[in-house]
Amino acid sequence: MASAAAAILSDLGAVRGWAADLYRDLHAHPELSHQEHTTATKIAARLAAFDVEVHTGIGGTGVVGVIRNGSGTVVMLRADMDALPVAERTGLGYASSVTATDAAGHEVPVMHACGHDMHVACLLGAVGPLATNLQSWKGTVVAVFQPAEETGDGAKAMLADGLEALLPKVDVALAQHVLPAPAGRVGTRAGPTLSAADSMRITVHGRGSHGSMPQASVDPVVLAAMIVVRLQTVVARETDPADTVVVTVGSLQAGSKSNVIPDRAVIELNVRTYCEQTRRATLAAIRRIVDAECQASGSPQPPEYQLFDHFPLTDNDPDTTNKVANGFSSFFGDLAVTLPAQSASEDFSDIPTALGIPYCYWGIGGIDPQLYHEAEAAGRIAQDIPVNHSALFAPVLQPTLDTGISAMVVAALVWLDPIRATEQ
Repeated sequence: MASAAAAILSDLGAVRGWAADLYRDLHAHPELSHQEHTTATKIAARLAAFDVEVHTGIGGTGVVGVIRNGSGTVVMLRADMDALPVAERTGLGYASSVTATDAAGHEVPVMHACGHDMHVACLLGAVGPLATNLQSWKGTVVAVFQPAEETGDGAKAMLADGLEALLPKVDVALAQHVLPAPAGRVGTRAGPTLSAADSMRITVHGRGSHGSMPQASVDPVVLAAMIVVRLQTVVARETDPADTVVVTVGSLQAGSKSNVIPDRAVIELNVRTYCEQTRRATLAAIRRIVDAECQASGSPQPPEYQLFDHFPLTDNDPDTTNKVANGFSSFFGDLAVTLPAQSASEDFSDIPTALGIPYCYWGIGGIDPQLYHEAEAAGRIAQDIPVNHSALFAPVLQPTLDTGISAMVVAALVWLDPIRATEQ
C-alpha cells in the first residue's frame, strides 16, 4: 500500500499548485450552510476536469464524484463545504471580507473559520491523482462534498435527497478534519472520537415591572442567572470525573432597557457527551434544575424547552480505524499519532450509519509546527494557538495541504485493491 501511495503521489507537485490556488479562492469566498452554490460549482468543474462521474444538487448543494475502476471495494471519501458567520481577523492576503444573509434574515460576516475550505482542497487534491493513476488500483472511489455540516443537517439532507440510490454499494466511509495541532501530523482514534452535541433553547417566564418596583415582579434576569450558575454543577457535581461532559451557556437574552424588568429570558446552551446514557442524564439534569429554579422564583408559568442542532456521536469502528492507522504509520512514520478525544462534533457519521457501513474519521494538524512548539514550551497553547471557529483560525497552507491530500489517498488505498504488474 505504501509503495502504491508513493507512486500515485509522486506527481503531488503538479497537484499542489492548483490545489493551493483553489484553497485560497475558497477561503476568500466562503459561503454559509445551505448557500454553498458557488463552492459547489467550482467543485463540480474540477471533478469534471478529472473525467469522473459527477452528481450535483444533492441535498441542495451537495456534490458527488464517482471514479469507477473495475470490481473491488467501494470507498467513500467525504469533505464538508460550508463556512461560519464569523468576521475574519487573520490578516491573510486572501482573508474573507464576504457578508451574507443568514437563515434568520440577518446580514452577517462569513469566514472559513473551521477549515472546510482545506477539506475541499484536500479531497479534490486526492481525487486528481487517484483518477489519473487508474493503472495502480481497482475498485470505486466516491468523493462526497457535503453542505451544511455547521448546522448539523447537511448529511441528513443528502440522504433524504437520495444519496444512497445514486451510489454503488459503499463498503467503508472515511473523512478528516483540520485541527489546532502541528501541521504534518495525522491522528487516528478508535471508538468515541467526536462528542455528540445537543443545543437547547430554554425560555423562562417572569412578571414584568418597572425597575423601581421590583417587588411587583418575578425577575427573569435573576432567574436566568441562577440557572446559569447552577448548571455548572451538572458537570462539577453530577458527572463521574472519569466521564467527559461539557455544558456551555452561549447566549442569555433578556430585556431591552435598564429600568424595565422584562417578563421572560431566553437561554441557549450546548451539551457535549460521549455516550447515550450520559447524554440522557445530562439533559434530564438540566431540565430538573431549570424547573426547580423557576418554581423557587415563583415563575408564573412553566419553562419552555426546544432542542435543536443535534450532532451524533462520532464513534470510529475499531477494525476500520486500526487498518487506516497502520496505513498512516507506514506512510507518515512518527507523524502518525493517536488523536485525543475531541469535544467538537460532526454530522459525518449520519451517512455511514444510514448506509450501515463502518467508518473512520481522523484529524490532521494545521498549525505552523514551530509556532505550536513555542507555545507548548511556554505553556500557552490555549492562549496563543487559534482554534476552530476563532476569527484568527486559518491552517498554515503547507504542509497541511500536502498532508491532507496524502492522508486521503493513503486511507483510500488501504481499502482499494492494488493492480499487480501481471494484471496490466
